Amino acid sequence: MFSTIYVEEAVCDHPRTRKILQHFRGRTVIECRHYGELLNLKAQNFRLQKKQPALILAEKQGKKILPAPAGYHIGARHNYYFSHMLNCIYDCRYCFLQGMYQSACSVLFVNYEDFIHHIRQQALSHHDEAVHFFSGYDGDSLALEPLSLFAETFINDLRNISNIWLELRTKSTQVRSLLALEPWPQCIVAFSFTPEDISKALEHGVPAIQQRLNAIDKLQQRGWPIGLRLDPLIDIEDFEQQYRGLLQQLFSVINIDNIHSISFGAFRMPENFYNRMTGLYPKERLFAFNMERHDGIVSYGESREQDMRNTMREMLLEYVRPSILFPCVA
Repeated sequence: MFSTIYVEEAVCDHPRTRKILQHFRGRTVIECRHYGELLNLKAQNFRLQKKQPALILAEKQGKKILPAPAGYHIGARHNYYFSHMLNCIYDCRYCFLQGMYQSACSVLFVNYEDFIHHIRQQALSHHDEAVHFFSGYDGDSLALEPLSLFAETFINDLRNISNIWLELRTKSTQVRSLLALEPWPQCIVAFSFTPEDISKALEHGVPAIQQRLNAIDKLQQRGWPIGLRLDPLIDIEDFEQQYRGLLQQLFSVINIDNIHSISFGAFRMPENFYNRMTGLYPKERLFAFNMERHDGIVSYGESREQDMRNTMREMLLEYVRPSILFPCVA
C-alpha cells in the first residue's frame, strides 16, 4: 500500500513506531523533522501521489481535540472531534481532503496516549453529561486498523469512562479487531454510503457496498451499535430513485434495532478547497453542476439542499423512527 515510510525524529523510538515498521520490512524508511514539511510542500502532484502515497509516522502536537462544527452531532450537547490520521487511503472525489493538502501522503500520529488523556480530561470536565467524540473527520477511522490498532487501543482505554461516546466513521471493512473485543454500547461504528452508481464513479478504492454490509452484519451480530452516514448527498437526475435503491439495499441487511443514528446532508465545501479540486479533476462530472457560492462556501444552494434533505428524511421514515435521524445543516 505504501511505498515509502517517513518517520519524524521525535517518534523514531516510540514503541508504536517500531511495531508499525515491522509491517514494512524491506520498504524505504526516511527520517524527517516534521510531517508538515512533506504534507505542505508545494509543487507536488497530488493525483500521481494518490496512486502510490507514502505514510508518515508523526507526533501530534498542540490541541488534540477540537469542538465539532455546528450541526455535526448525533444527539449530544457536547461534541468534539479528533484526528489520529490526516488524509485518507481512499480516493473519494467529493471529499474535502482532496482540496485541503498539497500532498496525498497519509499521516498517522502514533502518540495515542496523549489523545486519550485529553479525551478523558474533556469528558471529566462535563461531569455526568454525555460527551461525543468523533473520529474519521480527517481520515478513515478503520482503514488502517490492522496496522494502527487505533480503534482497539482507544476503546480499551476509554470504555471505563461512563459519559464518553465514541464514533468511528469509516468506509472500510477492517473490523476484525472490533469483532475480537467485547462490544461497547457507547462506541458507534458509523459507515458512510452513497448509491452504487455514485460510489463506483466517485469513491475510488472504497470497498463495494455489499462488502461493507457484510462487515456491518458481523458487527451487529456481535452487538456493536451501527451508525449510517448518508453524506454527502450527491445531486443527480434520478436522485430519489438512486437513494431509494440504496436504502432498500442497506435495510435488507441492517437490523433497525442495531442502528444508533443516521445522519445525512448535502455536498458542500469551502470555496478554496473546491477550486483546488476542480483544478485537480477538471473533467469530473461531480463539478459540472451549477453550484452556488455564498460566504466562502460552494453548495447546491439552500433550496435544493432542503429538497434533498426532505426527500431523504421521508424515505428514511419508511424504515426507522424519527428520533434517530440527524440532518446535517451547516
